Amino acid sequence: MKYEAVIGLEVHAQLQTKTKIFCGCETRFGEDANTRTCPVCIGMPGVLPVLNRKAVEYIVKTGLATHGTVSSYSRFARKNYFYPDLPKGYQISQFELPVIEGGYVELVIDGKVKRIGITRIHLEEDAGKNLHQSAGNASLVDLNRAGTPLMEIVSEPDIRSAEEASEYLKKLRSILRYIEVSDADMEKGNFRCDANVSIRPVGVKEFGTRAEIKNVNSFKFVQKAIEYEIKRQAQVLDEGKRVVQETRLFDSAKGVTFSMRSKEEAHDYRYFPEPDLVPIRISADAIEELRKAIPELPDAKRERFVRAYGLPEYDADMLTQSRALADYFEATSKLSGQPKIVSNWMMGELMRLLNADAKEIEDCPIRPERLSGMIKMIEGGVISIKIAKTVFEEMYKTGRDAETVVAEQGLVQVSDTGAIEQIIVDVINANPGQAVEYRAGKEKLFGFFVGQVMKASKGKANPDMVNQLLKEKLSQ
Repeated sequence: MKYEAVIGLEVHAQLQTKTKIFCGCETRFGEDANTRTCPVCIGMPGVLPVLNRKAVEYIVKTGLATHGTVSSYSRFARKNYFYPDLPKGYQISQFELPVIEGGYVELVIDGKVKRIGITRIHLEEDAGKNLHQSAGNASLVDLNRAGTPLMEIVSEPDIRSAEEASEYLKKLRSILRYIEVSDADMEKGNFRCDANVSIRPVGVKEFGTRAEIKNVNSFKFVQKAIEYEIKRQAQVLDEGKRVVQETRLFDSAKGVTFSMRSKEEAHDYRYFPEPDLVPIRISADAIEELRKAIPELPDAKRERFVRAYGLPEYDADMLTQSRALADYFEATSKLSGQPKIVSNWMMGELMRLLNADAKEIEDCPIRPERLSGMIKMIEGGVISIKIAKTVFEEMYKTGRDAETVVAEQGLVQVSDTGAIEQIIVDVINANPGQAVEYRAGKEKLFGFFVGQVMKASKGKANPDMVNQLLKEKLSQ
């Protein structure tokens, strides 16, 4: 606890538009290199950009969803630097007049709400991609991504740990998906993060010298990169040395950051207003129309789930991570009338199977009406919870309903008193020593007998009836 971390994140999210930000080229992922380009996005002389209206609408919705202020007047700027994947020799971005200023995202950390401020959200175009060959001395350039619309969301330096940074990113991604402005798919490079990390002695208000870790593309790697960087900077200061302001990269295989170049300042980019694009003017009426299009957001939905369904905060937080997950829960709860039981199945068996297959809830083979049907069979005493787990896995594998699976595999719960009593008698007769010990006061053996009865019935005996009848028989 000698040092305190000060962390700010710059998140680049690709907007979910059909075409690029300044031209009509499609933004489809995974196409052959340089097949989604035109004279505008490859920077041919004399061409003029035309702003994608949908990109502006999406950034306004993001600003409203994160409590920001939408500027009625903003403009683009040229950010000048040279890199092979930047064909114009500059990037069209925004500098002093972004579309969104201010805002915040709230996190629940250790049961307490923490607010992470947002400095600004601005529009810009993406660069292309360099493809470095393993053999030879050449690199190739794919310009399919050049001109893809991005939002850069810049946080205040309010984050104090690697865990908080990861939670902030997850919450931000959840919001973007809720309002359907970005799929925020990190594997496709549609949600990337630069982390600015510094440390200072506990109690000191002045910020330390920061290092920027570029283009980290998973929640786990963001957390590991920041954890390593905090330790690295602490070691530098403990050795009496000075932390250098620089840009660093994260090596995920080794779990370390390494120096890339000295950190640029804003003046190094020689920003100046983009002469080929008119300023953006957004009317109050247009802002209000976009505000009406914003759905119930994760925080509000979480609070409603606690209030309306009686869920614990933890359950509600997990079930509102995505809009599709929350919709699945609500649909199943309304059909079954058992919200807590639905929550238990979703957070347990369902998420276990989906995670094992790397699937999202949208791809789940068990639809709400079928999960509801299985829960009603449990409540009606047709199957036990133990049998239900077997049924559930079969439903997941085949997509069939619970009634069909139970009928085909003969899994109906045994609730016949005579049949269960006979199994109990057989189990007691087969274990006379344990019966004597139980009757002598060794009550822990009751669990042993329950297990033996359930084993003998192949898990089909009604557990409540087993407990009741077994107590009666053992007390005789």
